[in-house]
Order: sequence, then structure tokens, then C-alpha cells
Amino acid sequence: MDNTIKQGNIAATTSPLPKVVNQEIDNDNIQSISSNQQPSTINRLSIIIPAYNEEKTIALILDRINEVKLIRNIEKEVIIVNDCSTDKTEPVIQNYIANREDLSINYFKYIKHDINQGKGAAIHTGIAQATGEYLLVQDADLEYDPGEYNTLLKPIVLGSADVVYGSRFMGGNPHRILFFWHSIGNRFLTFLSNMFTNLNLTDMETGYKMFRTDIIQRINLKERRFGFEPEVTAKISMVPGVRIYEVGISYYGRTFAEGKKIGWKDGFRAIFCIIKYGLFNNEIVIKEIKKTYDV
Repeated sequence: MDNTIKQGNIAATTSPLPKVVNQEIDNDNIQSISSNQQPSTINRLSIIIPAYNEEKTIALILDRINEVKLIRNIEKEVIIVNDCSTDKTEPVIQNYIANREDLSINYFKYIKHDINQGKGAAIHTGIAQATGEYLLVQDADLEYDPGEYNTLLKPIVLGSADVVYGSRFMGGNPHRILFFWHSIGNRFLTFLSNMFTNLNLTDMETGYKMFRTDIIQRINLKERRFGFEPEVTAKISMVPGVRIYEVGISYYGRTFAEGKKIGWKDGFRAIFCIIKYGLFNNEIVIKEIKKTYDV
């Protein structure tokens, strides 16, 4: 695309990333990012799609997002972060954006990493570019249904929540029957995470997490692969007064033959992250976002 810009190892079709200043602060001084500053209205939802070799499903997930009408006429901002795919993910995305005429998506941003950095790094990039009052991560692999965005939004528009987790283990929604040991592993990781965060989540590892943007953009996230989930849970739980809700969602899981990428090594990394951020990293490091775009 003609308006592609480069900054570091990111090529983007959007404005450059905002400058940030890292600040270590203690819990007594972070009331400015807690729930007493909840936006009175939500006008835009930013949907971050980290994509790596998803040529078969990326257009399908965009179709499903396009079909969703958000409650209270909330606008949709889609931010696709291509983590240096080696298949045809990029031309499929570009063709979709250029040729789809019935788009209900209000804003599109497409960003490409020049090297593969991991799912967590792609999410970090998307978070930095989000302009909606709230954001969520949407995997490109069809395991999670965009038709349930409004389910996650309900506690937010009612003024009750700053963060909403979509749980695969509560409610009566459809769930594909897959791997026994994966389900045991997910429940164990959630249990271990809850021990350190003092939360009572049923699904810490869920891919559907909706955050208040002004909070999540100021938390310094480090995990660049699948350690994102336990890290963000640990750090969001440290924000004083933050209101976390959980709602039941459906789950259309994939097998490894169908393209599932997470493996047993990521499970051990999750355990390491739960202990690291829950026990040894109990100070929140936030970023002060500078509203300038000079590079």
C-alpha cells in the first residue's frame, strides 16, 4: 500500500505509534488508571486481530465481524497485525479491505511485523494503535465467535465493568469436544493464577478479554508469545478498584491438524509467568502515553 510507514520492525498503514515514557510507580499512586475514571459512554470498540499464517480463515473472521451489529450503535475499529506470515495472509487481507463494498466496519488498520515476534508482541502492537474506549483481542482462527461481542459488552454499557473475560467453562453455549488434558491444563493454570491474583476466574487462558483502553495501554506488557494471558491477568488484577467481570461464551476449538499453534512448552511458560508476575513482580509499571505522533 502506498501509505505504508515503517517504524522499527513494524510496517503499518496507520499513523506512527505514540511515544511512551515508562514510569515505575507504587499502588498508592495509580488511582488515575482505576475505575473511578470510567468513560461515561462507549462509542468505539477496537478489535485487535493478531494473525500468523491464517490465509484460510482471515477473510471468514472479517466477514463475521462485519456481520455483527454492536449494541448502542458502537463503532467497530479493526486492527489487523500480521506477524510476518509466510503464506498468503497479507494479500488476502489487502484484497478484502480493497474490494469489500458492504463493510459495516468503521475503521481499518493493517500493520505488518517485518519479523515474526509472537502472538503477544502482535497484541502489544494492536493495543498501542487502538483508539476505541474499549478493546478486545480476536483470534483469526474462528475458535471464538464475534457474534458474542455484545455479550461481553453488556456489563460495560451498564456501567459495571472495566474488564470482561469470556469464559469457555461457564454458561450453556456450544463447546467443541476436543482434548481432555488440555481442559485439565486450562483449569489448573486458572486455579494457579487465581491463587496469586486472588480472583475467582473460571478461564484465565481465554482468548476473549475486553479491556478499558486507557487502562491496558498504560500497563507495561512484556510477554511476546502465549505468556500474554497470565501476565495481563496478573497485572490487571493489581490495578486498584478495577472491576472484572466474566461471562459465558461458546468455543469452536481447532485440532493441531487444523492449525492450532499452542503446545506443551507454552503451558510451562504460562506456569512460569503466573509465578513470575504473581510473586516476584508485584509492582505495576505503567506507561504515560504522549499524545504526539512525531518520529
